[in-house]
Amino acid sequence: MATLKEILTRRPVAATIRLRVPAGGAKPAPPVGPALGQYRLNLMAFCKDFNARTQKYKPETPMSVTITAFTDNTFEFSIKSPSVAWYLKKAAGVESGSSRPGHVTASTVTLKHVYEIAKIKQGDPYCQYMSLESISKSIIGTANSMGIKVQKELD
Repeated sequence: MATLKEILTRRPVAATIRLRVPAGGAKPAPPVGPALGQYRLNLMAFCKDFNARTQKYKPETPMSVTITAFTDNTFEFSIKSPSVAWYLKKAAGVESGSSRPGHVTASTVTLKHVYEIAKIKQGDPYCQYMSLESISKSIIGTANSMGIKVQKELD
């Protein structure tokens, strides 16, 4: 339960903005500029902070960012790692999944790939309390729905 002090010091939220921005590539141009500009947020402050936080990733890696805009024109944002589908496509070396998953196999990945993706995703805010096994099972399910076969070892 929140204390009275926490309730009184809360800032009213104007909007929650969700974007997919390439790592290290936030510019005050579309899609970032119009999304933040309509709430009168400081574009350059966001771009500099976002680019500084995502410099450890390869350029052009799509990062999901959730921005909370407050009515006093301030903001907070959290960054999630790229999607599981993106990691699976990179690990399998394909541009897209199968057009007929379950019937046509697009590519194959090993359990080691799945384990490495699960270790990365465990750092996300929504997955930090999940076990590595349950995250791996979810990744295997995503791979199956994309038409990517998961094997113990590559032949």
